[in-house]
Amino acid sequence: MTSKITSILMTFTEGSEHSLTEIARLAGLPVSTAHRLTSELASRRLLERTSDGQYRAGLPLRTIGGTDAAPPSVGERAPYVLEDLAAVTRCRARLGVLRELEVAYIQKEPGPRPATSFSAAATLPLHATALGRVLLAFSPQRTVEMTILRGLRQYTAHTVTAPVRLRRALGVTRLTRVAVAKWQLEPGVCGVAVPVFGSGGEVLAAIELSVRDLGTDLQPILGPLSIAARSLSRELAGVSAISTQPTATDEPRHLVAVGH
Repeated sequence: MTSKITSILMTFTEGSEHSLTEIARLAGLPVSTAHRLTSELASRRLLERTSDGQYRAGLPLRTIGGTDAAPPSVGERAPYVLEDLAAVTRCRARLGVLRELEVAYIQKEPGPRPATSFSAAATLPLHATALGRVLLAFSPQRTVEMTILRGLRQYTAHTVTAPVRLRRALGVTRLTRVAVAKWQLEPGVCGVAVPVFGSGGEVLAAIELSVRDLGTDLQPILGPLSIAARSLSRELAGVSAISTQPTATDEPRHLVAVGH
């Protein structure tokens, strides 16, 4: 087994990206075996699958090889941050970025299953999630108005659908750098999110924890969230907002933007 895995990894010395068929040919393996082992390596992030179905060396391999000159992307580093965050808090952890008036996100549930990947089908509403409210609060005013004009759909009895209430909640989020969405999208589920800032002060992403009961003290949630946001910002330092890849070291103030 070790020799087969080694032969697969060695194919990437022949080029930066390969299809599954190319990997099987270069490694001298049946396509079925190559498929099984590349899928396992991809689940461990030793390999990455590109949007066009190719495979390339993952961040750990590039780091070991000293070839990772550019800052890593959100898709590369965020899963590790979410895994640590979910393990420490035993809560569902999400990271979201703004895409076409929706939140594109990845998430990690507590337990052994790996974090998800960004997908066109995995989106959340801006107005009804803590993730979305952080992203919306630090977006241009035109984005806020377009979101309102699009319609503030009601998901639960607690969803904020009045534009004046949403604008007020976004103003508090800009001030406190914390958003709370209580029972806005899912009954009985509260989300708390903080921003990830870029080197120029722009918000590039948001990280959220989902809990059943907020209680009166948010510090047990805000503490790990703040650490996660700072950690991801440092790892992604130097990446621009255009590519939605976070950086910087801004720390959320310990106030609460209550969205209910």
